[in-house]
Amino acid sequence: MNRFALAVLCGTLLASPGAALADGVPVRVRVLEGSRQGPAQMDPAVSDLQSQLSLLAYRRWRQVQDDHRQLEPGKTATFTLPNGNPLELTVLEAKKDSVTLQLRVPSHQISSRLKISKEQRIVYQVAPEKNGAALFVSIRPWQ
Repeated sequence: MNRFALAVLCGTLLASPGAALADGVPVRVRVLEGSRQGPAQMDPAVSDLQSQLSLLAYRRWRQVQDDHRQLEPGKTATFTLPNGNPLELTVLEAKKDSVTLQLRVPSHQISSRLKISKEQRIVYQVAPEKNGAALFVSIRPWQ
């Protein structure tokens, strides 16, 4: 292999993460409601989250929204929560094996940086508890 071909190959390999970043990051955002009231119950739609949700103090879980988006770096994507409040997600950094997001719910003064590794997800409370129930989001990049 000549030096030019090797340089092109190396340049292509090194540029791939940046190219993926430029195209955005596919993200699945699910809104969940956790409740302390009533008998324990897990919505079949969230059964894949059972190991995470069972660690929280809520007994009943149901999925209320499921959204897939391509998030562009530096641009804020807004999701509307069931209570009418906006949830804002911004990709701050995307690497080969992780993504760092800024999560904001301005109406509840919630603002957090979340670093999520590939093949992982985060469950995060996005609204205060009211009448024994609260809203959470499950965020999973590259899905």
